[in-house]
Amino acid sequence: MAQSVGIKDVARVAGVSVGTVSNVINRPDTVATETRARVLSAIDRLGYVRSESARQLRAGRSRIMGLLVLDMGNPFFVDVARGAERAARQAGLGVMVCNSAQSAGEEADYLSLFAEQRVRGVLLTPTDASGRNIDAFRRHGIPFVLVDRVADGTTECSVSVDDVAGGALAVRHLVDAGHRSIAYVSGPPGLNQVRDRRTGALNALTEAGLGPGALRELPTERLDVAAGRDAGARLLGLADRPTAVFCANDLLALGVLQAMYAAGVGVPDDLAIVGYDDIEFAAAAAVPLTSVRQPAVPMGALAAELLLEETEAENGGPRQHEHRRVVLQPELVVRRSSLAAR
Repeated sequence: MAQSVGIKDVARVAGVSVGTVSNVINRPDTVATETRARVLSAIDRLGYVRSESARQLRAGRSRIMGLLVLDMGNPFFVDVARGAERAARQAGLGVMVCNSAQSAGEEADYLSLFAEQRVRGVLLTPTDASGRNIDAFRRHGIPFVLVDRVADGTTECSVSVDDVAGGALAVRHLVDAGHRSIAYVSGPPGLNQVRDRRTGALNALTEAGLGPGALRELPTERLDVAAGRDAGARLLGLADRPTAVFCANDLLALGVLQAMYAAGVGVPDDLAIVGYDDIEFAAAAAVPLTSVRQPAVPMGALAAELLLEETEAENGGPRQHEHRRVVLQPELVVRRSSLAAR
């Protein structure tokens, strides 16, 4: 196995001191042009890469921000990561993206990894409804910001979307189209987002003078296309099948759409469908999907900016940081999957 190249090797090849090599790497303006060129040539020849872990030990600060999301298979969280990465890059930081896969155990493992690596801070979409993972992580003193989740019972910053309003937008649209019996394909009941979207749906039914019985809930264990297909199969088996379905995210909605297509059920003529998130695939579906749009990229960027502000304030930066909850507003994007009225 080849040995790694160290700063002493660069100094030996360039014929300078270790301190001079360090200055070329960290403070190049302090080194004469000819000497700097000689050191850079040695670095290039030897393939030297500085040890980030050693630099962090000296500086006491990491240049890495952690991002832990529910499901990187969901394009919504890819967009959140894009926004966070954009803000981090502008601050000279990198982002370590991890996927809890909607597992509290995976979430705990990744939070432990972030603590071991002493990351600058963490952007977190929690999956553990009990809050134990967050409580355990808080003891490490590493700042974190909740993403796509309101910081209930905590003092930390959060950036989320008003999911109650989003659920109301979806179901109000279906009620206005003439539907009086609506299914809600909801996802894991332990997720706040799922519960809030259901609350919004019920609020819209109440506004329309309809009782909660007008909403038939079909829970799923996951928020993916396969779970949507399973929910679609259950929907097809109902004797008094609803005329419309609201799904807790677009992946579930796309799965329901696939199940209807396979069974020969027309969308939207026989069943109207509304999703949530407005991922790129929603508009590109065989029947373009009506969806509640979340500003995913701005959400990730804003969460990263709040985290950077907090970490800078902790290290004597010019700005004072106050924890705050930012709630963004959703938007209904109407497409063909919900346009026909019963």
